[in-house]
Amino acid sequence: MNDECALTRENSPRAPESRGCLFALSQPPLMLFLTVIGVLLLLGAVHDLFVL
Repeated sequence: MNDECALTRENSPRAPESRGCLFALSQPPLMLFLTVIGVLLLLGAVHDLFVL
């Protein structure tokens, strides 16, 4: 067995998708998009409840 070519956890390249969901939610463009969608849903619910 050749241990020189084996990648260990310390020196292996880290894939971007291994960061997890909390890293994705910490991105400002995603949070801005989710905020806009949430406000639109809230406005639609308030309109249905109190105006119609």
